[in-house]
Amino acid sequence: MAQVNLTILYYSATGTNYRMAQIAAEAAREAGAEVRVRKVAELAPQSVIDTSPAWKAHVQATAHIPVATPDDVAWADAILFSVPSRFGNIPSQMKQFLDTLGPLWAKGLTANKVVSAMASAQNPHGGQEATILALYTSMYHWGAIVAAPGFTDPSAYAAGGNPYGTSVTVKETGEIDPGAVEAIRHQARRTVTVASWVKQGQAVTV
Repeated sequence: MAQVNLTILYYSATGTNYRMAQIAAEAAREAGAEVRVRKVAELAPQSVIDTSPAWKAHVQATAHIPVATPDDVAWADAILFSVPSRFGNIPSQMKQFLDTLGPLWAKGLTANKVVSAMASAQNPHGGQEATILALYTSMYHWGAIVAAPGFTDPSAYAAGGNPYGTSVTVKETGEIDPGAVEAIRHQARRTVTVASWVKQGQAVTV
């Protein structure tokens, strides 16, 4: 398999999507990918963050994680997104980052990248599917290749049966259900595998 450059782009207020990103990164590296984990920039004012102890603590705990730049997208053969649902849509922090990528898109540098997405919400029907589908709409404009997990592995059922991308229900303990952990790992491996096929195919046709 061709080695794949995978960028994992996430936004997380209190840590769930950060943990999802880390689980995915570990599985992708085990699959042979070169991985960058990048958070998108926080837009909320510090005064608002300070009103939530969990939010404030997570911002401080992940201060070492690099903030995403357009170069992280240009570098990648594949991108795996991890986002919380915000009223059934992607968070403004992720949307703002996507909105800065027009220059890459105009040069054709978003085309043919393999993409996949995961989402979390506070309850099992809190908008995860709608959030993932909303993000994929932008990916169609990119000309990207969406590699949804579908039902290609039994872990999809254990994680709640979302074929569009792994869904996680946020817990107060911060833990992620074992079924969802395996679904995340499978989705990361599948993204790397599909990206490797695409990269090999491009090399043959050049």
